[in-house]
Order: sequence, then structure tokens, then C-alpha cells
Amino acid sequence: MKLYHHPLSGHAHRARLFLSLVGVPHEAVVVDLKAGAHRTPEFLALNPFGQVPVLDDAGTVVSDSNAILVYVAKKLGRTDWLPEDPQGAAAVQRWLSVAAGEVAYGPAAARLVTVFGAAFDPEEVIGRAHTLLRRLEAHLTGRDWLVGGRPTIADVALYSYVARAPEGNVDLAAYANVGAFLRRIEALPGFLPFAQTPAGLTAAA
Repeated sequence: MKLYHHPLSGHAHRARLFLSLVGVPHEAVVVDLKAGAHRTPEFLALNPFGQVPVLDDAGTVVSDSNAILVYVAKKLGRTDWLPEDPQGAAAVQRWLSVAAGEVAYGPAAARLVTVFGAAFDPEEVIGRAHTLLRRLEAHLTGRDWLVGGRPTIADVALYSYVARAPEGNVDLAAYANVGAFLRRIEALPGFLPFAQTPAGLTAAA
């Protein structure tokens, strides 16, 4: 497998993290976003949306980080990471939607402001991030994982941007359950750290 990624992309990190957790050897190809490599005809032939990550599995091309998580879990038959029963599958899908929605428009957007200079309203996206974190904190009361009694791709999908939320000036100090959840993911065999940047609260620390 070949994974096109950028080391500071949380979307790309979630794909790399899952490949590492399930022990899939792959070639990691850095796409130079600053140089516009994601807008070249060659890259757009892989993903017309011009976004990382993109997985090329011997000619089967899968773009979108959550789609890659599903593809890899299905290909490997890893029902431990992606349940087959209707209730479990639906619960995982719910959190994949959160990753594509509330996470993207909350902590991910807040980090885009400080790390990449995105033109979002910082107060608005930081507020969205805290709304999500309060809901996540409540959900994790009495739970180790988002779905069932073991980690799934739902946990992988949320990890990267929540873990690096402080880079977008989103303080995690008030969310003990969320913090413990992040540490559990980091303790999993095969865990792959997400690059840190000296931005936001990280710069002030």
C-alpha cells in the first residue's frame, strides 16, 4: 500500500495511525501542500478534491481519511476495529460523521487558524470545539472507548485533532475523561504519534 499524506494533516495522521495500529506495511509519500503538489494533474488524477490522504492499494485508490479507515478494516477483516453487527456498525458510523463534522469545524478548524493561517473566526471555531469536547467528555463517563468495550476506527478518527486541539488555542484541561481517552489510544501497540507544532497554547507552554 502507498499512502499520500502530509505530516501536519490530522486527516492524514488518522489514516497513518490506523495502518500502524493494524501493522500494515506501507509506503508513506509526503505531498508538499505548501508547494501546491496537491493541485498537480498527477495528484488530482488520484483525488479530484485535491486533498490528503489518498491510499493506493495496488491500483485501488481510496481518498478521504474515514473511507480509508473503513477500507483497511474491511480488507483485513478486522471486525474488532469495525463491527459487523448493525448496532455496532451504526455506532461507529455516527462517530465517523462527528469526525467529518463537529471535529472538522471545531478543533480542526481552530488548529488551521494557528498552524496554516486559515481565515476562520477563532472565537467561533474554538467555541465549537468546546461544545464538542463537552459532549465527548459526557459520553466517555464510565467508558474507555467510544463504541463498545474496545477501540474501533471511531476512536482513531477522533484522536488526531482532539489531541492537538491546544495548538488551536483549545484548552483540554477541563476534560479529564477526554484526556484519559487520548492516553489510552497512545498506549495501544503500534501507536504512531502525530507531529506537534509550536502553535496556540503549545507555543505558550
